[in-house]
Amino acid sequence: MVDFMDAVGLFLVFEGLLYGCFPLIAKRLARDVSEQPDGFLRIAGVASVAVGVAVVWLTRG
Repeated sequence: MVDFMDAVGLFLVFEGLLYGCFPLIAKRLARDVSEQPDGFLRIAGVASVAVGVAVVWLTRG
């Protein structure tokens, strides 16, 4: 549970950095993402999950 909370905290840090330091880029990114087709977003999401699992597996292994 501690690792999960660490991950949530890091997510919030990176998200906050994006919106706090680069608000115009964050707005542009949100607009661009909303214009992408669902299939592309689905593939990008699955790829992100796979890369994330691989990183955790490699660092914990």
